[in-house]
Amino acid sequence: MTTGPGVRLECAGPVATVTLCRPDVLNAQTPAMWRAMSDFSRTLPGDVRVVVVRGEGRAFSAGLDLSVANASGPGSFAELATLPEQECADRIAEFQSAFTWLHRPDVVSVAAIQGHAIGAGFQLALACDLRVLAEDARLSMAEVTLGLVPDLAGTGRLVDLVGYSRALEICATGRRIDAAEADRIGLATLVVPTAELAGATTDLTAALLAGNRDAVVEIKALLAGAARRTPAEQQRAEREAQVRRLRDLAGRGE
Repeated sequence: MTTGPGVRLECAGPVATVTLCRPDVLNAQTPAMWRAMSDFSRTLPGDVRVVVVRGEGRAFSAGLDLSVANASGPGSFAELATLPEQECADRIAEFQSAFTWLHRPDVVSVAAIQGHAIGAGFQLALACDLRVLAEDARLSMAEVTLGLVPDLAGTGRLVDLVGYSRALEICATGRRIDAAEADRIGLATLVVPTAELAGATTDLTAALLAGNRDAVVEIKALLAGAARRTPAEQQRAEREAQVRRLRDLAGRGE
């Protein structure tokens, strides 16, 4: 087990679990937590195939810890605003790395979401490939209520899932989305009774592990890049991936 401030990483064979562990503040996030999560990506064992992201207690994550953001120390709004423009952008890039490592092509990431997933919490859920929602889940891209924009790599993922118009409406209003709507508009992979969240996540993880690892890696790459390829480019990518799989299965891979 690897621990950081407010977050821990536990690995059990091919499954790694990242747990936000500040239940007393609904797993509100801090820059220190983001630095720890970035570090997790560099220490992840090579045999890990699935990363599960979860929150302790009754919420996945209520978002950015405003008591930290509104203070005067490192990572606060006040401190960031005083930095030169490029240095401020570089600092935000460091924050983003806590989320973008979950896009890695060699793992499938799964968010297990109960209660609130607000702001940074919603973006952490979006960083994952799949999202299992409890029936009590409530999602919101609430940055606009603070006069801010979503900046933790969540905007592109949101557009990919729900389209531009719906993503604009969600981000510009900051409204709450319940689990039923999340399911209807494509944000949820699965919605289950709250008491069944852990079990459903375990079942999904087992199903993901049942497939050939190299095939799953190729499939993820094909699907992740599909929207940016022309049909001809996508078909070529499929052919090339299948050639690699056939050669590997025949023992002729290089």
